[in-house]
Amino acid sequence: MDASCLCPEPATGLSRRTLLRGLAATGALGGVLTAVDGFNAQFAFADSPAAYTGDVLVVLSLRGGFDGLNAIVPTGDPGYLQARPTIGIQERSLIPAGGIFGLHPALQPLKKFWDAGTFGAVHAVGQDNPTRSHFQAMQELERAAPGSSLRTGWLDRTLGTRNRGSIFQASQVGSSEVPLALAGPTPELAMTSVDSFAISGAWDATERKRWTRALTAMNAGAPSLVAAPATAALSATATTARLAATKYQPANGAAYPKDSAVGNALRDVARMIKADVGLQVACVDEGDWDMHAGMGTADAGWMHDHLNEVALALAAFATDLGSRFGKVTVVTLSEFGRRVGENGSGGVDHGHGNAVLLLGGGVNGGRVHGRWPGLADADLVDGDLAGTTDYRLVLGEILQKRCGAGSLAQIFPGLSGSPLGLVKAA
Repeated sequence: MDASCLCPEPATGLSRRTLLRGLAATGALGGVLTAVDGFNAQFAFADSPAAYTGDVLVVLSLRGGFDGLNAIVPTGDPGYLQARPTIGIQERSLIPAGGIFGLHPALQPLKKFWDAGTFGAVHAVGQDNPTRSHFQAMQELERAAPGSSLRTGWLDRTLGTRNRGSIFQASQVGSSEVPLALAGPTPELAMTSVDSFAISGAWDATERKRWTRALTAMNAGAPSLVAAPATAALSATATTARLAATKYQPANGAAYPKDSAVGNALRDVARMIKADVGLQVACVDEGDWDMHAGMGTADAGWMHDHLNEVALALAAFATDLGSRFGKVTVVTLSEFGRRVGENGSGGVDHGHGNAVLLLGGGVNGGRVHGRWPGLADADLVDGDLAGTTDYRLVLGEILQKRCGAGSLAQIFPGLSGSPLGLVKAA
């Protein structure tokens, strides 16, 4: 047997362990095996989605420290250009956003959604215990339970309050690494793409049948702990094989940015939503926001290009969904914002308060939500924008109003505060 292929050949007498190890190596079992190894072995994969009627929640993680101040620009605050004389965006270049704010011109692809009230933002959002460490900040952001001993992620706890859905219920798309937000007992999938999500060696329908026969026979009568991962992998890859059999064509003239990782991931999320695979939560990562130097100008450079790529991808995603857009909510998260003052390298260092972007049919958009603390020296927290809104309040309102959550005590222990009016009740 070719070790790189991991194809099933009856003459070799492969064991169940060898096959499952091979499946895990390909990513076909992804988070399913993670759930078994790390937490528990209770599987109940449905043949069809459970009776979940809330929005599909898409969490777009802008990893590296998103600069909310140059994305949702407080142009009416005199402290902004004083602190950023070189990299600050002049008011004449901004898309008017109401009040003191303007949108970075790179967000132009999303302007029609802003005008329609389905794209909005929350500013001065922060964590309860801010830190400028990427690792610690992201870990706490995704755990979302400060002051507690919980080690699960907030998305896993959310899913734990619902009936178990399909194997695609919680999916990381665009990466084979499962985020900490999904850490916990609820199984999840992780895939780089729908088209590539397959068992190694099962390159066509004939080989998929061989794998199915081999795994089914080897797990006949086996305990659920042993059989469930293989059954789950076969179920998931059978679905993605059906989807991959037809080249996906985005609808409504949607044009995803070419050669874009975030665009490709969001296209696959749209594909899964429209295929009714039972998707409830989709996680997508977009990195490289750690802009300590060379951030660029209003019309070119690192920030402009990154922000424009995300805007193009989100606009295409919303357009592609068509009527499905009404039951989808996208929220962006980043571990922290950037400092108010620019540094000597044309960038900004790690800070605190940040902007969160919201997109969806149920979003109360066309405005910037949240209490603005100001950028005067006396208003800053050690040189950073203050975080006047706990990011968990943003997530909690979405979960309750759009995703059918009841009490948030189990999801965000110790959270207090009132809804900000970010979304409509479903």
